[in-house]
Amino acid sequence: MIRIAAVMLVYAMGVSVVFAQNNYPNKPIRWIVPYAAGGGTDVIARPIALKLGEVLGQPIVYENRGGGGGLIAGEFVARSAPDGYTLLVGSGNTHTFPTLLNDKVQYDPVRDYAPITNFVIAPNVLVAHPSFPAKTAKDIVAHGRSNPGKINWASSGNGAGGHLALVLFAQQAGIKVAHVPFKGAGPAVVAVLGGETDLLFANTGVFLGHIRAGKLRPIAVCAMARLSLFPDVPTLNETGFPSFESSTYYGLLAPAGTPRPIINRLHAAVVKIIKSPESLERLAGVGAFAVANTPEQFAEANRLDVEKWAKVIKEHGIKAD
Repeated sequence: MIRIAAVMLVYAMGVSVVFAQNNYPNKPIRWIVPYAAGGGTDVIARPIALKLGEVLGQPIVYENRGGGGGLIAGEFVARSAPDGYTLLVGSGNTHTFPTLLNDKVQYDPVRDYAPITNFVIAPNVLVAHPSFPAKTAKDIVAHGRSNPGKINWASSGNGAGGHLALVLFAQQAGIKVAHVPFKGAGPAVVAVLGGETDLLFANTGVFLGHIRAGKLRPIAVCAMARLSLFPDVPTLNETGFPSFESSTYYGLLAPAGTPRPIINRLHAAVVKIIKSPESLERLAGVGAFAVANTPEQFAEANRLDVEKWAKVIKEHGIKAD
């Protein structure tokens, strides 16, 4: 009788799990965002979340959990139940750089997550204060060689994507620059606007308005293709820096162990939203390239990113603030 009862219990649990997967979702889904409200992540992800709620018939509760450079939100989702109701809007700060820059991270960016899809890649753009004499990437190289250590190059912090991009640029160009780290992209932009610093790598969401107002001058795009926003601005790849790429990505991830049928349901819905003409136009308008890849492709892209930037970080002994 005990064996029969045990078998019946296991059967009932299996039926319950299958029912939950087939009935997914039957309550609101939380999207945990690792940054404060109003940033570049919100520009990309919030409209997708709103549309996904309509498609799935359940609201997406959009929850900003800033702090720790993305690690607080990352750990929270990694430790959440793998039932598809708590998801992470991840980026390089949650999945590429933590293991490279920090000695102690309370989650494994690979083992503790089930990738769903990468929304977009938002390439960094190199901008300058209008008074900076160099007009092109080649001009910067010449200026840097004539004035070693005198170019003041801002970033949003030690180990941030913009900092790693300038390190890679300076290395390839063979020049020395003065790195001026700030606590966030906002203060870094203010420093360039005020002429306190000369140059900055960041994605377009940070300074699009300033470029349009003529307060900042775009020099080059860190991607293999030009942005439709700035068709006249060349890529670094075009201007003597072969295969130079530096970008921010935003994607959706679930805790490890989330059933594959739920991952597939979310993936299909999100990809359809991203590939809609409305979304493609909107994303291009904020300087992002739509991706909408498979979970496996998303995981592999992250692995390659880690491999690429690990070399730069190790060679230069870079640590997070």
